[in-house]
Amino acid sequence: MGLYANMSSLCRAKFGRNLALSLLLGFLLDAAASAQTGSFHDAPAAARIQKNPYAGQNKASGKAAFQRYCVACHGASADGSGLIPSLAGEKAQGASDGELFWFITRGDADNGMPAWQSLPEKQRWEIVNYLRDLGPAKPGAAQLSVDSAAPERDVPPPKAPFTDYRFEKPGTVRRITLSDLPAPLSTKSAGNGPDLVPRPQRAWPKVPAGFRVQLYASGLDQPRLIRTAPNGDVFVAESNLGEIRVFRGITADGRAQQSATFATGLNRPFGINFYPTGPDPQWVYVGNTNSVVRFPYKNGDLGARGPAEHIADLPAGGGHWTRDLQFTPDGSKLYVSVGSASNVNDPDTSPEEKNRADVLEFNPDGSALRVFASGIRNCVGMAIQPMTGALWCSVNERDALGDDLVPDYITRVQEGGFYGWPWWYMGKHQDPRHQGKHPELRDKVVTPDVLLNPHNASLELTFYDGKQFPAEYRGDIFAAEHGSWNRSVRVGYELIRVPLDQSGQATGAYEDFMTGFALDNGHVWGRPVGVTVAHDGSLLVTDDGSNSIWRISYTGTL
Repeated sequence: MGLYANMSSLCRAKFGRNLALSLLLGFLLDAAASAQTGSFHDAPAAARIQKNPYAGQNKASGKAAFQRYCVACHGASADGSGLIPSLAGEKAQGASDGELFWFITRGDADNGMPAWQSLPEKQRWEIVNYLRDLGPAKPGAAQLSVDSAAPERDVPPPKAPFTDYRFEKPGTVRRITLSDLPAPLSTKSAGNGPDLVPRPQRAWPKVPAGFRVQLYASGLDQPRLIRTAPNGDVFVAESNLGEIRVFRGITADGRAQQSATFATGLNRPFGINFYPTGPDPQWVYVGNTNSVVRFPYKNGDLGARGPAEHIADLPAGGGHWTRDLQFTPDGSKLYVSVGSASNVNDPDTSPEEKNRADVLEFNPDGSALRVFASGIRNCVGMAIQPMTGALWCSVNERDALGDDLVPDYITRVQEGGFYGWPWWYMGKHQDPRHQGKHPELRDKVVTPDVLLNPHNASLELTFYDGKQFPAEYRGDIFAAEHGSWNRSVRVGYELIRVPLDQSGQATGAYEDFMTGFALDNGHVWGRPVGVTVAHDGSLLVTDDGSNSIWRISYTGTL
């Protein structure tokens, strides 16, 4: 590959950084042919078998990255020319996804190929996805049907109270306690990302008796967080596009009556909220991955009244890019969730973890930053409990300690509370990767209110404040579980209900509510992300697997 170093200085000057990544991709794929007979650039075995957690997803984003970085040299058809190899032939399939990702991340300084770990991890996988799509079409996954799915009947069931997709069923109640937790690495850590397939014929989400599911909207691009405005309009972050969409109304068959693009040009937007609190907001706040911005707004606007106003910078880069936003009930403070940059890096020695794995607090104008709560590895979704005014969050806990560690969780967020990451978890359990560190924090770790199945990937949550569902649902939490990649038999891919008592306290139990997105241990067709209560009291759930929004309504007798 030293030939690439001899490209003309004129070409390098013209295309700069774009050419560098383009050449890197060419280098990767040209060298892939040798991977069939040996290790791909000395990639470790772990890289060779690493599953792509975004396999089959967001090919449009991968294509956009290709067009941005690679077309100048490889051409629109990826045929290459001269010393630049084609990316569309069989040789491109010689290395595994994990090896390609490993090399994109690592690079090869001796051959002039940069390391691209500065690109978001998800974008690197999306580039791999698009490269795979350039090769010959493969039969199989895309044609999978409900009948041809192959659940793992020969695999023993999980040890109670833990579960997996085979046993998820609407109405099933679960409760995990501290006494149920196994020792770290009681099972091997798994890499089992899903292969995403189109929704098979006859596949449809499953809900308890008395409820039904309708398709509210389809054809979206990575719909993520969803939030209802005071006037009943529904705002959705299409994070991949950098846009906020707004939907209005519900037809007789459960579809959106109207939709529009509210704002564009954002940086992986996720959190959305309305300020001042109450029925007449003047601003729509948006959580970019690196900042909080706001747009001028009046009830009923389908487009922003003006450009984004910068409110605050946020830590960015590494993993966990989502930033959710909530205001205190009186509107005096803004909470922003910021996940860690890693799985378990020690903040004592990792500067990039500053002000991460935290819930941050600001004034609404972005001033007076402070850490409200810490040690929360990735508080993806936040919600204010109407009954108490308390802040709750839905948390992705750490990976690589086995199938049944560490539980994801849903919890009230206590002011000044420390939730353990990275040194401790679930109270007084120390992560063995940080053995002996910070013993003074052992007795300060807050145990979460509701322990969920490990690796569920719990994302957005909401409190049910509608009147359409039966009375016993009012005040309860609904949370979207995106689904596992770090478990030998997958789990999650569902919407759950967390019942609360009359005082608004959790019992520790949760219930499977909407399931049916996982076909077998290799294939899924949907991945719930966000949930909100619509103006009519139904639930709307975003799904970035099928790029849809689902509507759950009650059809029984109240």
